[in-house]
Amino acid sequence: MSENGYTPDEMMTIAAARKLRNGHVCFVGIGKPSAAANLARLTQAPEVVLIYESGTIGAKPDVLPLSIGDGELADTADTVVSVPEIFRYWLQGGRVDVGFLGAAQMDKFANLNTTVIGDYRKPKVRLPGAGGAPEIATSAKEVWIIIKQNKRSFVERLDFRTSLGSLVSSINGNASKRAPTTVITDLSILISEPETGELVLSSIHPGVTVEQVKDATSWDLKVSEHLGRTPEPKQSELMTLRDLYTRTAVAHGTSAEGE
Repeated sequence: MSENGYTPDEMMTIAAARKLRNGHVCFVGIGKPSAAANLARLTQAPEVVLIYESGTIGAKPDVLPLSIGDGELADTADTVVSVPEIFRYWLQGGRVDVGFLGAAQMDKFANLNTTVIGDYRKPKVRLPGAGGAPEIATSAKEVWIIIKQNKRSFVERLDFRTSLGSLVSSINGNASKRAPTTVITDLSILISEPETGELVLSSIHPGVTVEQVKDATSWDLKVSEHLGRTPEPKQSELMTLRDLYTRTAVAHGTSAEGE
């Protein structure tokens, strides 16, 4: 808990929510991406359009969904379409502004692992898997990732590459580049470098030092020449987020932090 009464997790969620704007079409992952996206909808971006993998468009849940199949999403959506339509017409058709994802591991090019920790055949931990993340990561106009920053999650080499990141690559001599990527953590904000796709530290949260961020990263993290500092959460943001978590805890029996 900070001196001003908020947790690193709250700072991370609020910093992510602030990036969404009215009119953004956002393909939302379950968990922290959903918390941030719905906080944005309840604060500065009431006209953001939230899409979930199950086919719900314009979902406005009163509590955070447990899964993409949660009835709360369909009950509050503007419309519900088939899963193939969500992916083929909306995502692959270029109609999604932001793909909002979480992950267990990430490398410096924002390649993501949501499959296994350890060897694939004998993993230490088996994770939820890919779902729609690979398609979201490669087809959304921008990709945002929300993830806690430590050396277990910010790794030099992934145990398994589930979703492609922002690496500039060459296929048959033709250069290709993924969508711009922003990573929001409990310590900082990182943005992919246009020329190389490598993540660069662009902002640190209040009370955090560059050394702390580097110590929580397994690779030699680049730092922007124009490094910023993330504004502290407003009381209105904290109250709205905590109310959302409280309603969710009452409805689903989860913790007050939404885990």
